[in-house]
Amino acid sequence: MTLTSEHQVILFKPQGRIDLHGGMALSEKMAGVLPQQDQLWVIDFAEVDFMDSSGLVSLVQGLKAARQSGCRLLLCNVQAPVRLILELTQLDSVFEIVNTYEDIPESSAKAVCC
Repeated sequence: MTLTSEHQVILFKPQGRIDLHGGMALSEKMAGVLPQQDQLWVIDFAEVDFMDSSGLVSLVQGLKAARQSGCRLLLCNVQAPVRLILELTQLDSVFEIVNTYEDIPESSAKAVCC
């Protein structure tokens, strides 16, 4: 993983279901990132078609970890079933959500690290 910009972006791309198993996998990936002040963590939901309460726990833990480290966490490409869960739990007002990765302000997304 190379970081080449002052505005560092860490991109997470989960796939399939974010249930107990998928949520744990996402949590492990986020825990494996060494947070640095002013990083932008982006979770791209383009390939996620389902999320349950276990997945929500992973997202909230990730948001907490990011904020404690001075990072920002943003969700993009959130599909309708996942967006519905976020809306029903009112977490859509807690998370920053953009339609697509390209909608992230240019000043925030200068380098992508996968």
